[in-house]
Amino acid sequence: MTAVAVTTISTGRRQLVNVRQRSLVVAKWRMLWVLTLFGVIALLALGRIAMLGVFEPGRGPVTMADALLPSRGEIVDRNGVPLARAFNAYALWFNPKALGEGGSPLVKSPAEVAAALVRVFPDMDQAKLTARLASGQPGYLRRRILPEDANKLHAIGEPALEFPRENQRFYPQGSMAAHILGFVGADGKGQVGMEQVFNDKLTDPATRGTPQMLSIDLRVQGALEDELGRGMRESNAKGAAGIILDVDTGEVVALASLPSFNPNLIDESSTPNIFNRVTNQVYELGSTFKPITVAAALDAGTVTSMARRYPAAPFQIGRFTIRDSHSMGASLNVPEALIHSSNVVTAQVADELGGQRLKATMAALGMNERPYIELPARGFPIWPSGTWARITNMTVSYGHGIAVTPLHLASAYAAMVNGGIWRPATLQKLTPSQVPQGRRVFKASTSARMRQLLRMIVEDGTGRKADAPGFRIGGKTGSAEKPGAGGYRKTSLVATFAAAFPMDRPRFVVIAMLDEPQGTQATSFQRTAAWNAAPIVGRVVPRIGPLVGVMPDESHDVDISELSPLIPAGAEE
Repeated sequence: MTAVAVTTISTGRRQLVNVRQRSLVVAKWRMLWVLTLFGVIALLALGRIAMLGVFEPGRGPVTMADALLPSRGEIVDRNGVPLARAFNAYALWFNPKALGEGGSPLVKSPAEVAAALVRVFPDMDQAKLTARLASGQPGYLRRRILPEDANKLHAIGEPALEFPRENQRFYPQGSMAAHILGFVGADGKGQVGMEQVFNDKLTDPATRGTPQMLSIDLRVQGALEDELGRGMRESNAKGAAGIILDVDTGEVVALASLPSFNPNLIDESSTPNIFNRVTNQVYELGSTFKPITVAAALDAGTVTSMARRYPAAPFQIGRFTIRDSHSMGASLNVPEALIHSSNVVTAQVADELGGQRLKATMAALGMNERPYIELPARGFPIWPSGTWARITNMTVSYGHGIAVTPLHLASAYAAMVNGGIWRPATLQKLTPSQVPQGRRVFKASTSARMRQLLRMIVEDGTGRKADAPGFRIGGKTGSAEKPGAGGYRKTSLVATFAAAFPMDRPRFVVIAMLDEPQGTQATSFQRTAAWNAAPIVGRVVPRIGPLVGVMPDESHDVDISELSPLIPAGAEE
């Protein structure tokens, strides 16, 4: 090969290498430009976030947590099911200055705009809406509207109607557990329920990312509300209340007050229903107090024999006569007195016990103070002050002259059946280490005896309509006349059934109460608890038992063989 040819090949190779090098350099520069462009975009995005948070008028600094976390934390049930959460939604705002200062704030007349709004939202009051639009006062016309509704409103063609997007509180379960949750007011603060209790944690960036867990089980809550509602309808009652309480921890598994309200839509019509019958209203709960009196007497040793018989005839105390609703024979023992619900015998048991000791027991059960629970609305009992007179002691023994909330009663029954330990109720889910030690009110032997007696009332007495095969329910009926001007109103009753299950190893207390039930065909034209409140418990327990780990088992029950011979035939209250 000649020297010229070699030189030509070498020159070609160098040129090829140079082309490749130039290509690599161009590719590197292109890559750098792309990376630089992405970097600039990222910096612009971060800068915009900073501008919004730091420099936007009317707002404080927005941290990274503010940007990533919801505006208000979630509330969930004990299984993590959402009960309250934040989301962005449209609102309907009236801006009378949309057309500028002076002149009419609306293109159309207030009446025409109001009529158009009512066609979209039939629940709105057209007359009030017309007056509101005519006033020229800016403000919300509706706090939450759906996107499709916003489109319909836009089609009205009224510039004064605006649809800002705002952070809203949403309750996916609607009215369920409304009295537990409460709602968030227009000022963004929690009202009434656990929204108020948790307000700081739900809004603090340090804690709002962690859902606040309640003790309630949404499935159990639904069953309780459903059966209370059915009981209300069947008896034409004006209201109802119910609670399901863990007897060993004090955790509230369900709590319901009816009629309820929808926290997604708070208006004038729903305001009266915000009142909580379980924790805030006090009632004379009648014969449900009789087992408490018997437990106090057993504990004090004034009742030592279940076979002892007491006179059952009415008797006079001063100007008062203590009598039963009907004749129950010449004499009764304690099991018969509970099964037949005798005021006369219970009063004698309390008389022997004495007012001081009965008062001390009631106080140990928390019945002289507001109920222990996190909810802000807690009613103060009507509690006889000073030394209890003999007649006061006797009437309190069967649930008259003392008024407490259904929650007081639930906590008392929990102590009566769980071995004798009273614990405060709570709406927060507890770990085993968080369960309070509580205080002893009854001896364990007293509690064991009361489990037998309560079971007998359901098997043979006034609570028979609460029985559910395999669930070993025990409980006591109570039907008390409501006080009014000039005395008690015989036509207005509070009907209550206080129960626990399963009685061989109690896990839960169940309270069902109806406010002013009427005698209807569904209740065999009876108004008392045996016919309306007891059946509610009999339907609720089989529904919730498997959900809370209590399966029906007819091979187990409380051993009442030693007491059964003392009971001839039962009777219903």
